[in-house]
Amino acid sequence: MINWRIMLLILCLTAALAMPAAADEAVQPSARSLIERIVVSYAANGVRDEQALSDLAALDPSLGEKWTRVMDLWAAPVTVNDALPDGLLPDDDSLCLVALGFQLNPDGTMRDELVERLKVLLTAAKQYPRALIVCTGGGTAANAPAATEAGRMAGWLISQGVEPDRVIIEDRSLTTAQNAVYTFDILAARYPQVRQLAIISSDYHIATGTLLFGAEAILRDSPIEVAGNAAWHAPSGSLSAMFQAGALIELTGNTKTAYAIYYDTYDIHDLTPLRQDP
Repeated sequence: MINWRIMLLILCLTAALAMPAAADEAVQPSARSLIERIVVSYAANGVRDEQALSDLAALDPSLGEKWTRVMDLWAAPVTVNDALPDGLLPDDDSLCLVALGFQLNPDGTMRDELVERLKVLLTAAKQYPRALIVCTGGGTAANAPAATEAGRMAGWLISQGVEPDRVIIEDRSLTTAQNAVYTFDILAARYPQVRQLAIISSDYHIATGTLLFGAEAILRDSPIEVAGNAAWHAPSGSLSAMFQAGALIELTGNTKTAYAIYYDTYDIHDLTPLRQDP
């Protein structure tokens, strides 16, 4: 287990080396290291590093304001629901149901947990019959490289009578952070009418999904809000605060530090090897 208090001390020294080529060039390495310090400190100790937030605001007022909002979001309690609430946006395609994927079996078939999530999604889709649906998740089948979580999910939904033109496939992502980033990319480019999201997943995954999709909306100044959730109650599973910290770090573009945290703290199932930046 990595000693995160030691890591906290060295983040500022290592952030520039860890920054991938694909990271947002507008975020200075010094700002990136402050963000890492903020989220790792909160995950390790449950205490906000107000000095780091203040330093970030002095360095970049816009980032300081955004990450203060992200930390507020992280601290806010999340109620996990069996079904979506009534009364979300008018029953049209300004509402989007986002189904978070789950690792496929080696042969490319869906694990039982993913099927159970889809049953919750199907109920939500009937409750809001004009809402769009995003199935998000990439290729995680060890022996079936052509299979993707999103593709299998979409096929199941359509086989259950969901109209194909409601279903959006995001099949590039391998992490929950990527679920959020790539979903927002698709919605911004092709579905600008969307204003609310509802997260569909397993119960232990809802808080992380809500945090990451909400944080991504804040970071890209999107008008979209996470307005609800519905979950399958899994018999086991949890995601740690440090895992959430890694996912927030991934949103900044630093996958090396994020993946180091994932592999040290992931406690649900084995991750498919992730593509690392050079």
